[in-house]
Amino acid sequence: MSELHNEVSELERESATAARLFDIRRIIGGLFVVYGVIVTIAGITASDADLKKAEDININLWTGLGMLALGLFFLGWLWLRPTVPPADAPADDA
Repeated sequence: MSELHNEVSELERESATAARLFDIRRIIGGLFVVYGVIVTIAGITASDADLKKAEDININLWTGLGMLALGLFFLGWLWLRPTVPPADAPADDA
């Protein structure tokens, strides 16, 4: 019985680790940060012709900064409130 209990406990720990690893906040935050950096760089290196197309508003720069802010918000949320593994249910020894 003890061996079975140890095996179940190990599977529960692995499941909790997988839940933390694939938390949707990590995925969304990471993607928004990566794409935000790319779009911000495109905004910084925009030419005068690109700015004229957008009526002198550097839309890539503002969109990139917004994406960076949103991505950092999600990652900060994940850091401040991490995923809590489910509580252990009491074992029936019957």
